[in-house]
Amino acid sequence: MPRYSSRPALTPFLALLFIAVIGCAPADEPGAHAAADAASPDGDLLTEVRSAAEVIDEATLRIHIAELSSDEMGGRGPGSEGDRMAREYLIEQMKALGLEPGGENGSWEQPFDIVRITSRVPDVWTFETPGQSLDLQSHDQFIAFAGVQEEEAAIENAEVVFVGYGIEAPEYDWNDFDDVDVSGKVLLILNNDPDWDPELFDGDRRLYYGRWDYKYEKAAEKGAVGAIIHHTRPPAGYPFGVVQSSWTGPQFELPATGEPRLQVAAWTVESATRELVALGGFDLDELVESAKGRDFQPVPLGITTSLAVRNEIERTQTANVLGKLSGSDGELADQHVIYGAHFDHLGIGEPDEDGDTIYNGALDNASGSAAVLAVAKAMKELSRAPRRSTTFAFWAAEEQGLLGSEFFAQNPPMPAGKMAANVNIDGGNIFGKTHDIVFIGYGKSSLDEVVRRWAGDQGRTVKPDQFPDRGFFYRSDQFNLAKIGVPAIYLDNGVEFVGRPAEWGREQIEAWEGEHYHQQSDELNDTWSFDGMVQDTRLYLFVGVDIAEASEMPRWAPGDEFEDDRQAALAALAGDP
Repeated sequence: MPRYSSRPALTPFLALLFIAVIGCAPADEPGAHAAADAASPDGDLLTEVRSAAEVIDEATLRIHIAELSSDEMGGRGPGSEGDRMAREYLIEQMKALGLEPGGENGSWEQPFDIVRITSRVPDVWTFETPGQSLDLQSHDQFIAFAGVQEEEAAIENAEVVFVGYGIEAPEYDWNDFDDVDVSGKVLLILNNDPDWDPELFDGDRRLYYGRWDYKYEKAAEKGAVGAIIHHTRPPAGYPFGVVQSSWTGPQFELPATGEPRLQVAAWTVESATRELVALGGFDLDELVESAKGRDFQPVPLGITTSLAVRNEIERTQTANVLGKLSGSDGELADQHVIYGAHFDHLGIGEPDEDGDTIYNGALDNASGSAAVLAVAKAMKELSRAPRRSTTFAFWAAEEQGLLGSEFFAQNPPMPAGKMAANVNIDGGNIFGKTHDIVFIGYGKSSLDEVVRRWAGDQGRTVKPDQFPDRGFFYRSDQFNLAKIGVPAIYLDNGVEFVGRPAEWGREQIEAWEGEHYHQQSDELNDTWSFDGMVQDTRLYLFVGVDIAEASEMPRWAPGDEFEDDRQAALAALAGDP
């Protein structure tokens, strides 16, 4: 569950809390843009897999969670001794299962460098017009951080320009920049994407255009020196406190490779944004309204600003861990179903009220890593391997911005067109069995039917993302694989708990979120119920074997935002330009 580049991120548990409160869409209806259902593959293996699933039990999951979340591993912070110990443990377990190395040249690891940036931001950020000035207070009114991996990031007497949503989307005939040169400027940008028209930007389903990372990337591409995102809770989906906690302290990134970068990226709380635009003689509500149309043009606010950020830069290394079960079909074995879970957590920090400094990360995400190992164990119980190969990937540095899966996607050990699908596991259910399962990304690909089929086999219903406007699909590791065209399954726990009152799940989830999420107290303890985690992990096994056995690879729904990436990946295999 990411802290930074999926930052600020609502956790899967908090998403489930929303779901429990508002109810669900019908489970047996496909998403609005679902591709035609693929036929269920034939073969005895899909009958045998139910028996093999029996080895996925509490004992199997518990032992891995206990080891990975132990104090000895020190919270598994990137580049730490605990990071190294966790990788060694995962490799040992895969060797014991009889898996093969999944990396290049017979390696179990895919090492990569990461850059640690600690920014020292001034307490006050001053904005000026010819006759007036405005001082915004750090933390309470703005959060800023360096966009460059250098000892100093600086904005020097730059003009502030309001650019609406900061989106350039030719397929929607939408360009907030209107070919205006904004190089050297500081851009003030609205959160979200246009959501008032179901025919425009897919209505209230947030696309990548509405994500903060797209906006910073686009601003840098346009040559801006700084970008400020205007925060309000409804479109963001989280309070400003999440911004405050997510963008303070050390930040980790992959090393820069010459891509355009901002000097400074920032957020402002709503009241501060109002003061800022008023300094230039503008009304924020009027500016927001002006941005709701294709005829919008950037608005210079008549304000200039400077800001210097000092940075401490440190380079270190971590690695993804990759194992493989080779496929049994000579024609399909070079295609891969990729199970993924991040093994990292937050490491060691300041002591809590009990003096505990270790962020053990038992649920987040030792439980997901344990589930991947349990799936691998069950697959080895089958009389033969599935037709396609299966890669078991344990991502590093997810909490720092999905960095491990990003590096994997940029440097894949097999061509993207050979990746049949990704099954992403980010956390487990510790409260008990459920009548339902939530599919983040439901309606985006032919994988809908695979999940419905096997959830139904368990007597469960499938619910789509209940908050499509929050953009959850872009906040976990499967997003990086989707960007290179790989269809993905990302499931959240159900909330209709067997034998429990309707509100019970909400209460449990809310309590856990408030007390344990990204806290030292995320530890394995006797309150955990493993029934639901076993149920979900068996579902992960079923869908993965189904995909590996099918005659055709999964596909994105026609017109989906990642369909072109898939076609490009497949064309590259054929040598097409």
